[in-house]
Amino acid sequence: MPAYTSILHRISGVILFVGIAFLLYGLNLSLSSAQGFQQFIDCLQAPLAKFVTWGLLTALGYHFVAGIKHLAMDAGIAEGKESGKIAAWITLILAVALSILAGVWVW
Repeated sequence: MPAYTSILHRISGVILFVGIAFLLYGLNLSLSSAQGFQQFIDCLQAPLAKFVTWGLLTALGYHFVAGIKHLAMDAGIAEGKESGKIAAWITLILAVALSILAGVWVW
C-alpha cells in the first residue's frame, strides 16, 4: 500500500502540472477584459469544466496529504512496514474525504 500511495503522489503532481496550463488560460482570459471575465465564468458553469475543476482540487488535496506523509517519513515517523501501511491508509482516507468535500463545493 505505501508504494501505491507514493505512485499516486507522483501522478497527482503530474495532473497538477498539466492543470496549471488550464488555470493560467483562465486567469489570462479573466484578466483580459470584463467580457473575458464573463466568458470565463460562463465556461466554468459547464459540466466538463466542473469535472476538471473537481479533478484538479482532488489531485491537489491528495498531493497535499501525501506530501505531509512524505515529510513525516523524512522526520522518521511511520518508516516501518506496519506503520507505513497505516500511514498509507490514513492518507487515502483523508484524500477521499477531501475529494468529497471538493465535489460538494464544486457541484
